[in-house]
Amino acid sequence: MKKRFLVAALFALASFTVAHAAQPRVAVTAIVDHSALDAVRKGVSDELAADGYVLGKSLQLEYQSAQGNPGIAAQIARKFVGDRPNVIVAVATPSAQAVVAATREIPVVFSAVTDPVAAKLVRSWEASGTNVTGVSDLSPLNKHLDLIKQVAPTAKRIGVVYSPGEANSVVLVDALKKAAGAVGLTVVESAAARTVDVPSAAQSLVGRVDVLYAPTDNNVTSAFEGLAKVADQARLPIVAADTDMVRRGATAALGLNYYDLGRQTGKLVVRILQGEAPGKMPTEVSQTLELVVNQSAARRQGATLSPELIKTAKKVFD
Repeated sequence: MKKRFLVAALFALASFTVAHAAQPRVAVTAIVDHSALDAVRKGVSDELAADGYVLGKSLQLEYQSAQGNPGIAAQIARKFVGDRPNVIVAVATPSAQAVVAATREIPVVFSAVTDPVAAKLVRSWEASGTNVTGVSDLSPLNKHLDLIKQVAPTAKRIGVVYSPGEANSVVLVDALKKAAGAVGLTVVESAAARTVDVPSAAQSLVGRVDVLYAPTDNNVTSAFEGLAKVADQARLPIVAADTDMVRRGATAALGLNYYDLGRQTGKLVVRILQGEAPGKMPTEVSQTLELVVNQSAARRQGATLSPELIKTAKKVFD
C-alpha cells in the first residue's frame, strides 16, 4: 500500500516537473520602473495572454528591474542568460545593451529603444541575422518642433535635460540640434547623469531658454516632477515626447502610446515562441502618435494653447 502510494506520488511529481519544464519561459528586464516602461511591460504581458498564453499554466514570466543602475542591468542579464529562457525581453537601451552583450544565442527582443543601431544592438534597421530584434520608440523630432512652435510661437531657444550616459539620449540630442537648426531654433542642453540631478540641470537652463523639451530619457522620465516644478516657477512651457508627462505636469506632448508599443513587442515574442527566428524580423517602429495637452500646466508655465490645438488633442487635462 505504502509502495503504491509512493510510486503514485513520484509519478505525479515527475508529471508536474515535465509539464512545468515544458512551459515556455519569457524573462523581462527594464532599466528602471516608471510609467512608460511599466506600460510596455504590461503590453507585452497582455499580448501574450491574448494569444492564449496563461501565466503559470502555459507560460512562465519573470521580471526584474535594474533600478536605474547599469551594473545591476548587467547582473540581471547574466542571470537570465544562465536561466536560458525561450526569449529575453529587454526594455530601454541600457538593459537591452546588457542583454545583447551577454548572449548571442538566446532570442532577445528589445523595446522602447530609440536608435538600436546607434546603441549597437543591431547593425541596421533591417533583419539582423542574429538573435536580436525589437521595437523602437524613435521620436518624431520634426513634429515635436512643430508642436513647440504651436505652444511657444516666439521661442528661439529650446532647453533639454538628458542623461549623458544613455546612448539613445545622446543620439537624440544631437539629432534635435540638427533638426532645430534647420528651422532657425537653438538647442541648449543640460546633462543629468543621475535621476537626482534632473531638477538642478533644469534650473541651470532658467534664463537661457524659452521653452523646455522633455525627451524619452529614463532619468528625465523618472524625475519629471522635479523638472515640472522648475518649469512652473520659471514659467517655461514643457513640450514632451512621452504623453504620460502631460498628466504629470507638461504643457503638451506628442508621443507614442507605450502600452501599444508593448503589445507590438509582445507580437514579436509570440512569433519567436512559435518558432520564427528573431534574426529574420526587421526592427519595427510604432507610427501611432497621440497629442495630449494640459491647460492648467500651460497656465502655470506661461503658455496659451490655441483652440485648434486643444481640439486636435486626444486627451485634455485641466
